[in-house]
Amino acid sequence: MDERFGKEYAGTYVFKEISWAKRNRIIQKHTRYHPVTGQVVKSDYVAIQAETVWASLREQPQNQPISLEKLLSEEDGVPIELGELFSQVTNRLCSVTVEETRFLSGQSGEASPTSQSQSSGCAKNSGSLQTSSTGSQPKPSRSSS
Repeated sequence: MDERFGKEYAGTYVFKEISWAKRNRIIQKHTRYHPVTGQVVKSDYVAIQAETVWASLREQPQNQPISLEKLLSEEDGVPIELGELFSQVTNRLCSVTVEETRFLSGQSGEASPTSQSQSSGCAKNSGSLQTSSTGSQPKPSRSSS
């Protein structure tokens, strides 16, 4: 990552896919369902994204500029564009689809099943995602509408 978000955030960040169980526990922790219908009553999408980013983050610069508290903070949090970049990297890496994102943010009543691959990603100076597969082929990208 270059210095576009400030010197504090410059450096290399490495992300790794989290397990299905970990991702679902994060979602369950921050989502309330109707006891009869099972529909989403309330979902804290920011907390889900922040915890997913934090769980996926394996390496960061030595000054440790990212913490769960900083990802969740409304006052002293990470810059918007950096948070969005981390979310995009993590969602792609953990196979979160557009439909699941809508579901988690309460815009849809259904969740989409996902498949899991063993891969890791790294946000480098260009800000682009670099992925490497370990025992699996890369998935074709899904288009969003």
